[in-house]
Amino acid sequence: MKNRFVLALIFCCVLLLSSCNRGSGTGKTVTLNVYNWGEYISDGSEGCLDVNEMFEEYFEENYAEKYGFSVEVNYTTYASNEDMYNKLRSGAATYDVIIPSDYMIQRLINEDLLLPLNYDNIPNYEHIDPDYKNLYYDPDNTYSIPYMYGWVGLIYNSNVVSEEDIGSWDLMWNESYRGKILQFNNPRDAFGTAMYSLGIDVNTTDHEEWQAALDLLQKQKPLVQSYVMDEIYNKMKNGSASIAAYYTGDFLTMYESNDALGFYYPKEGTNVYVDAFCIPTCARNKEIAELYINFLCSEEPAVANAEYTYYGSPNLLVRENEEYIEVLSEVHPDAVSLLYPAEEDKVTATYYHALDDTTQVLENDLWAQLKIESTQSTWIPITAWTIVGTLIVFLGFGIIRNKIRESKY
Repeated sequence: MKNRFVLALIFCCVLLLSSCNRGSGTGKTVTLNVYNWGEYISDGSEGCLDVNEMFEEYFEENYAEKYGFSVEVNYTTYASNEDMYNKLRSGAATYDVIIPSDYMIQRLINEDLLLPLNYDNIPNYEHIDPDYKNLYYDPDNTYSIPYMYGWVGLIYNSNVVSEEDIGSWDLMWNESYRGKILQFNNPRDAFGTAMYSLGIDVNTTDHEEWQAALDLLQKQKPLVQSYVMDEIYNKMKNGSASIAAYYTGDFLTMYESNDALGFYYPKEGTNVYVDAFCIPTCARNKEIAELYINFLCSEEPAVANAEYTYYGSPNLLVRENEEYIEVLSEVHPDAVSLLYPAEEDKVTATYYHALDDTTQVLENDLWAQLKIESTQSTWIPITAWTIVGTLIVFLGFGIIRNKIRESKY
């Protein structure tokens, strides 16, 4: 009897363990670390799809038994390409998927920081528009798959900004809007605004031209309310700022909360960019990362991401989705033409290219100079007046003390 009881107990335990591990083989969970821009994926907020959660469920249903584990997506964000690069370069953290912009992809390739992709795991690559394949930064499509694209334009509050002042980059330097202007808080885009305004090639290696761009940014500095990235959303939505250079998709997001906002591509030309999926050399789960990229290139998550971000999608499944086009049209009457302009309406624009080491150092030095001076402009007068005030107080005490002494004698 005792032996039968023991055997029955063992059998029950085996069944219990089996049920706990069903679907994942071993009950193990692998973390997939994804590093992306802020506000750049459909995350389940405001009733939209949570595509990371969808991938976890998709993997569980289709791959958990094969690989012997489930997947959990650890999703974190950065504010600029430079922030992402510095974090990646420092080795402070490891990531399986990153979504840098074109020029940064070129730099990462040059520095051997990306792994080549195995397209056997990414068959949905076939849905990417050929116009966004074989681009300059990755001519053989070895390291990247386009995620979103767009242009930089100028956002303005039509209740504050005169229609006579729009159309050019000059709006960012218009004295009439002192304290109402926002500038990019990253060097490449900030210098880009100055270079386009001056008619300088944004990929120049001429140090004098970089200095000329710095001079123009220094001239602009007294007019600037603040240097921003994601902070721009609240400032433009609530009207505390009236002018900003930013990305098309983000303008459409802001417009939903403030329909007084207008947008245009400056006549002097602007930046066109592509953000793409890449796998860095520090990745610990390359094959799972490729499955994740492939999943995001399938129709449902691709449409969800395009609807959430309002950026242009290079995925043909998205553009051919009638419901998506209808959603865009409801957001803004010009949304479709802003993101998918007809050939005759294409924006005059250029890509940023990776800078050579010397120019990269120069850019960083000039940017630091601009930002340090910006800080100094605030604290130097405060410090000076504090010192003067302290000296006056001490001087006053000295005079009073001397008079008291004189009265005693």
